[in-house]
Amino acid sequence: MAGADLGTMTQRGTRSGPRYLTVPELLILAVGTFTLGVDGYVLSGLLPEVSADLHVSMSTAGQLTSLFAIVYAVGSPIVAALTGNWDRRALLAGGMAVFIVGMILQATGSSFAMVAAGRVVAALGAAAYQSNAFSTAGLLSDDAHRARSLAVVAGGGSLALVAGLPFGILVGQAWGWRHAMWILVVLATISCLAVAFLPAAHAPSLGLRGRVRVLTDARVGSVLIGSTMVLLPAFLLISFLPSVLHVSGTLVVIAMFGVGCGQVLATAAVPRLIRWRGSPFVLVLGACGITVFAALLIVTRTTEVGAVVTLFGLGAGAGAAIVPQQHRLFALVPTLAPIAMGLNGSAIYCAAAVGAALGGAVLAVGGAGALAPAAAVIGLLAVTVAAVLRPERRNE
Repeated sequence: MAGADLGTMTQRGTRSGPRYLTVPELLILAVGTFTLGVDGYVLSGLLPEVSADLHVSMSTAGQLTSLFAIVYAVGSPIVAALTGNWDRRALLAGGMAVFIVGMILQATGSSFAMVAAGRVVAALGAAAYQSNAFSTAGLLSDDAHRARSLAVVAGGGSLALVAGLPFGILVGQAWGWRHAMWILVVLATISCLAVAFLPAAHAPSLGLRGRVRVLTDARVGSVLIGSTMVLLPAFLLISFLPSVLHVSGTLVVIAMFGVGCGQVLATAAVPRLIRWRGSPFVLVLGACGITVFAALLIVTRTTEVGAVVTLFGLGAGAGAAIVPQQHRLFALVPTLAPIAMGLNGSAIYCAAAVGAALGGAVLAVGGAGALAPAAAVIGLLAVTVAAVLRPERRNE
């Protein structure tokens, strides 16, 4: 009875009746994940403007994205453990407020150090908001509605992949990169204020021993390994997309748009797939999709249409792999789910960091032509890991 033990029962229904967030309430959370997602991609389209304005090299400016990922990966489980018993609304509003402070520091920063400090603050705020957006959707939904709720919230981040890079390039070209930061401040402020319209939700009360226990739970560890391995080859390719395609500019934007569209559509289809065959099957399906389309990219990367279609498929595979893992955590460790969600967010950012690092090594050793084959080989390993690691068997 995992669903009956999760959080407070303050919204529609009773303890024995159906529980779920309405579409407007889910959209409030999705606006927040969309805002954070755009911030994650926008600098990729603004690196020339940022490096010129701050008088640093392009490679140095690119470290701002890596810094955000590292701070998020480390901060997410720590924030979740320290605030495990707080009202989710307070956490969401507080996290978005910290994110806003970080964005203002970036928009007004006159030096690279100040902008980097802003990235650190923004990452801490994002870590507090994002994992709690998913845990709130899960806590306030019963088993029958949880996959749908998680998919809607994840859809905000997926849509950001579609909009983030084009938004950054268009705003950067028209008004400069700092204006993009201010636009995100406005979106984040709207999201922060809208949290007040959500129902109250508290995670189950956990002592220090309970919060530490999630770190040593083998079932949680299996899910985290799966999240990292399955998404790693996708991040390897996306991190070096201009090199993979041997182009820059418009085609890269279109290709990223294709990745985002595939991710959005797959995320929308995931709840039905989970109801049909379960989360483990959907994860393996996503891993197979990433692997197959990474292998196809070896051939199609030299043709514009073929590359975009293939990257659409790659995005669909990645989109199918995220929500199943979140759904599994709620089913496996319902009382530890809020902290486990923070750890899963860290696993995703670890996949991004490791994927970028491996991609850089492959590029240096084997050249651009080796990126897609390397991703496909890692994908085969990820499919094996996803198929073998079945933490549900431990429950049985």
